[in-house]
Amino acid sequence: MGRAYQNRKESMAKTSDTKAKIYSKYGREIFVCAKAGGVDPDGNLALRGLIDRAKKDQVPSHVIDKAIEKAKGGGGEDFAPARYEGFGPGGCMVIIDCLTDNPNRTFGDVRLCFTKTKCKIGTQGVVSHMFDHSAILAFKNDDENAVLDALLSADVDVSDIESENGKITVFTPHSEYFKAKQALGDKLGTIDFEVDEIQFLPRGLTTITSDDDITMFEKFLDMLNDLDDVQNIYHDVVL
Repeated sequence: MGRAYQNRKESMAKTSDTKAKIYSKYGREIFVCAKAGGVDPDGNLALRGLIDRAKKDQVPSHVIDKAIEKAKGGGGEDFAPARYEGFGPGGCMVIIDCLTDNPNRTFGDVRLCFTKTKCKIGTQGVVSHMFDHSAILAFKNDDENAVLDALLSADVDVSDIESENGKITVFTPHSEYFKAKQALGDKLGTIDFEVDEIQFLPRGLTTITSDDDITMFEKFLDMLNDLDDVQNIYHDVVL
């Protein structure tokens, strides 16, 4: 699983190539999260985690504050999640998560990215069953047994745990995210998480060998990332 996560990190570095895109992504996510669960991070753990991630990605405070203020207004924009799945160049598998205020427009835009790069968009569930929807928590610690004990004593379902170079990475099902964070905090005190995310991790990896397919895959990612509604792209390609 660690290799899959490393692959995901490299993918993010490759495709999230503009600060404006990152700021827009976080601004929209924070707005939706605050509007749904409340604007107080102390009472909305999902919002608190999202703000922490935004700060780690060097999103300016004014972007975060603006999104929260917007959510306080109540009305205005109403974004809904949308997920699309399909097959990319070289037979790779792709999941695209969006936040949209116009599902018909977003579906059309995403479908165009597939068709223009000779890819095939599928129905929901066509590839997601080949991914694990996982919560990932990584932090500095060198006592794997103590971390595992903290999680198991709170009945957290641990998918995997890795310890390397003084850092521990915990993988749990996405449904265990808040429970895992609470258990770690209760046993270990305040933790500065280096990674605090929920992602789709592929169960296997695909290597694209054709130069034409590699070029087309890069074009596919670029086109998707140019869409304002696209929040995250998950795939099983080794980069």
